[in-house]
Amino acid sequence: MKKYITLLLLCCIGIYSCKDQTDKTEKIVEEISEVTPPADPFFKISLAQWSLNEPIRNGEMDPFSFAAKAKELGFEGIEYVSQLYIPFLETFDNKKVAMDSLVAKLNREAATHNVEDLIIMIDAEGDLAFNDRNQTRDAINNHKLWIDAAEALGCHSIRINLFGEEDPEAWKQNSVRSLKALGAYAAPKGVNVIVENHGGLSSDASLVAEVMNEVNMTNVGTLPDFGNFCLKREGGARWGAPCVEEYDKYKGVEELMPDAKAVSAKSYAFNTEGEETTIDYERMLQIVKDAGYTGFIGIEYEGSELDPVSGINKTKELLVNAAANLTE
Repeated sequence: MKKYITLLLLCCIGIYSCKDQTDKTEKIVEEISEVTPPADPFFKISLAQWSLNEPIRNGEMDPFSFAAKAKELGFEGIEYVSQLYIPFLETFDNKKVAMDSLVAKLNREAATHNVEDLIIMIDAEGDLAFNDRNQTRDAINNHKLWIDAAEALGCHSIRINLFGEEDPEAWKQNSVRSLKALGAYAAPKGVNVIVENHGGLSSDASLVAEVMNEVNMTNVGTLPDFGNFCLKREGGARWGAPCVEEYDKYKGVEELMPDAKAVSAKSYAFNTEGEETTIDYERMLQIVKDAGYTGFIGIEYEGSELDPVSGINKTKELLVNAAANLTE
C-alpha cells in the first residue's frame, strides 16, 4: 500500500512538473512570437552618393569605389552625383571622350558589385529657369550629355535643378520651356527628367506641381526630398547660409508625390531613440505610401554629428522601422 501511494505521489508530481514545464515553454514561445522582425518595407532602398560627398571631396574615398561601398553597406541601387566626377572629366580635352570613359568605368564597377544604376543627380551644368535663352540653351545642351550617360548606364532618370528668375511666373514659364526640351530629348532614350525640391522656387512644391501640369510629359516628373524645402536664405545665398523662409515639408512632399519617379530620404541628426530630429519619418512614409509609391527610396545623409557610414546606417534603420509602424 505504501509503495502504491508513493508511486501515485511521484506520478502526480511528474504530471504537475510536466504541466509546469509546458506552461513555461508556451510562455517562452509566446514571448518569442511577439518579438518578430519588421516586415519588408513597401519600397526598396538605394544610396545617394551625396551621403559620401565629404570623404570623396577631401580625397579619402575614390568616387569610383561608390558601387563597392554601397554593396558593402547592403544597398540594391545607387544614385550618382555628377559634380563628384568633375575632376575626372577635366583630365580629358574632349567632352565626349571624357563622358564615354566615365560611363565605361561606372558600368564596370556597378556590374562587378551587382548594384543597379538608378539616377544621375546633375549639378553645376548651368541654370535652366532664367529668361536669357542663350544661357538656358547652353544649360540644356550640357544636361543632354548627362541624359546620354544615363541611357548608357541604364539609369531611369537624371535629376535636374531649377534655379533661375526670382519672379514666380517667369521662373515657371522658363522651367516649362527647359523641361519640355529635355523631356523631348530624353524620351526616345528611355530616360526620365526629374525635378527635386532643391532650394529657391523649386522648394515651392505648389509651383513645381503647376510646372508638371503644364509640361504634361510622361518622362518628366519629380524627386520629392524629405528636406530641402528652404525657400530663402540669409543674404539671398543659394547654399550655406541659414534658412529664413521654409515651405511646409509634409505638404510639399504630398504635393510632389503624384509625379514622383523617385524619393529621397534626407537625414541630418538623430535623437537617442534613433529618430530624425527635424523630420517625422513615419509621417513622411505614410504620405509616400498613400500615394501608391513602391519604388526606390534613396538615403541621403547630410549630418555632421556622425561619420557618413554611421549616418547612412542610422537612416536605413530608421526607414525600415518607420515603415513597419505605418497603417495599411
